[in-house]
Amino acid sequence: MLRGSCLCGAVRYSAAGPVESASHCYCTMCQKQHGAGAGTYANVARAGLKIEQGDAFITEYASSSHGRRAFCRQCGSTLFWRSEESPERIAVTLGTLDEPYTGPVERELYLDTKPSWLPVKNPD
Repeated sequence: MLRGSCLCGAVRYSAAGPVESASHCYCTMCQKQHGAGAGTYANVARAGLKIEQGDAFITEYASSSHGRRAFCRQCGSTLFWRSEESPERIAVTLGTLDEPYTGPVERELYLDTKPSWLPVKNPD
């Protein structure tokens, strides 16, 4: 079970596992939304996501024709990413977890826009 919250504590959630995959996404939309070199997510079943507190504080932004980014409207914390093309899945931002994620991050997405100042994951 993953448990997380936003920076101000208005939103609290839990996500029942298992994690299908975890990833670093280097697309420019994730970079801009996170204010960082990547967005890092755990992909879980949407049916297992439970908003335990603060549903009224969650708002979504349609960042593409199918992508929706959810965040706390009070503090701005990025919480979730979902695609309308895969309505049964949702991606939870690993940075909002209350306990550190201990699973592997298996995937790196959009390597063509990965910032050159980030370290290489598996240097030769």
